[in-house]
Amino acid sequence: MKIAIAQLNPIIGDLSGNAQKILEVAQQAAANGVRLLLTPELSLCGYPPRDLLLNPSFVEAMSMNLQQLAQDLPANLAVLVGTVEKNAQAHITGGKNLFNSIALLENGKVKQFFHKRLLPTYDVFDENRYFEAGLQANYFTIDNIDIGVTICEDLWNDEEFWGKRNYAANPIADLSILGVDLIVNLSASPYTVGKQRSREEMLQHSAVRFQQPIIYTNQVGGNDDLIFDGFSFAVNAKGEVMCRAQGFTTDVVIIEFDAAQRDLQLSSVTPASTSADEEIWHALVLGVRDYAQKCRFSKVVLGLSGGIDSSLVAAIATAALGKENVLGVLMPSPYSSEHSISDALALAKNLGIQTQTIPIGELMQGFDHSLVDLFAGTEFGIAEENIQSRIRGNLLMAIANKFGYLLLSTGNKSEMAVGYCTLYGDMNGGLAVIADVPKTRVYSICNWLNSHQSTVIPPHVITKAPSAELKPGQVDQDSLPPYEILDDILQRLIHEHQSVGEIVAAGHESLVVDRIIQMLARAEFKRRQAPPGLKITDRAFGTGWRMPIASNWSAIKNTYKINSGLGIYI
Repeated sequence: MKIAIAQLNPIIGDLSGNAQKILEVAQQAAANGVRLLLTPELSLCGYPPRDLLLNPSFVEAMSMNLQQLAQDLPANLAVLVGTVEKNAQAHITGGKNLFNSIALLENGKVKQFFHKRLLPTYDVFDENRYFEAGLQANYFTIDNIDIGVTICEDLWNDEEFWGKRNYAANPIADLSILGVDLIVNLSASPYTVGKQRSREEMLQHSAVRFQQPIIYTNQVGGNDDLIFDGFSFAVNAKGEVMCRAQGFTTDVVIIEFDAAQRDLQLSSVTPASTSADEEIWHALVLGVRDYAQKCRFSKVVLGLSGGIDSSLVAAIATAALGKENVLGVLMPSPYSSEHSISDALALAKNLGIQTQTIPIGELMQGFDHSLVDLFAGTEFGIAEENIQSRIRGNLLMAIANKFGYLLLSTGNKSEMAVGYCTLYGDMNGGLAVIADVPKTRVYSICNWLNSHQSTVIPPHVITKAPSAELKPGQVDQDSLPPYEILDDILQRLIHEHQSVGEIVAAGHESLVVDRIIQMLARAEFKRRQAPPGLKITDRAFGTGWRMPIASNWSAIKNTYKINSGLGIYI
């Protein structure tokens, strides 16, 4: 039996458009003799639909589109479609009104529903807000082949693989006990660096443990801050990868199930990713492209400072949308170095993008004049420095408003973590492209990019000391530890949840660690007001980051009794 994996890129809420995508792939599959077509989790509405699910008319429209799709599909093709199903017992049990479901469509009808059993509530997931958990193992029979159906998280609870069990049930084990011939998993699994390796190792373990072939179908594309990488794949009962779809693009892969052998046959296997930098690059390009297109922007604008962050964002935007759709704006101040201008122009020439130069010296004088009486008797300091950033932010927003461009902000994760950024200044924007990329990784990606293409990022951008250039001779390391030290401390704090003692034991100075903890906590109110940032790690400042702003937890007491020099981060 031929089975097709449809790795789709839905637009959230575009029910008719998403149904049309499924129909087109179904017609292609039927023409190739496919008997069963798999689509991702919630493929009809796109994942994650979030609070659209609280709108009864949205749920009703989904049901109507599902029925119509069933009627439109080719004959003799069974299709599994991700959708929601109403919980008829909710008014009796007090449960949620909906199930996260897969519908089996065949011969013009919706024949069966399968409900997701394990509902994640960690990181970006909040499925208990919307869904009731399914209670039964799900399977159906087609051409005398019993096929077990699981949905995303249902795969992620093998206690032997993880060394623990997060849920009471293991749906894969339950289906194995029922003796199904094949297990399919329909997923919308967001991208994080290195996650595909974990997925494959996990499925390989389960396949060998239960002597069970498994097909994994994943969504692809960017939806708000989330990026879905695709890389759908299948493993046979020995745990061998029998097919793998492309990453970061739509794809259709056909694989054969041998009923006599009760196993999958080898099909197309796209090579696995070997470079984290390459992976992140493709993820960010996809994230920018989809965010812009799905929000109906055709062009983007960003500030070009001649620094490495704006250079990388400009390169990503150009790859995502084309050089003709990217505008870089240079806004030199009296403190700007000559190389900041020359490096920015060299980058723009390498990329082939348009630039506009708007000096801000006169605007700075205007602010000085307006504030001269109020600021009389005070020294030049943080307020004046940040006015420069806010002038630039205003100019960029004016351009974005005037011409309908999407403004991309260029701050990296290291800066966002410790607040080395200016509210209503460089934080302005509709999308924060590298807000989940640490500064050291920014350098690494730029070096990778230059080594795999003709030099895109001017070498001097990579080698010079990073600086905000808000006062004469300023460099980042005047206010921050070296980025290698800062990023390692942040990795241990944010991702590994290490204590101060553990971080100090790893070789960091206690005063530096304390200071970084204070800065991290103090910047929370700024991150809450930041534009959405593309997520590429397992702990991003976004949907899954739920820290309080007003807090007096013991590790951050006396946060505000710190050197006034840290005020630069306001």
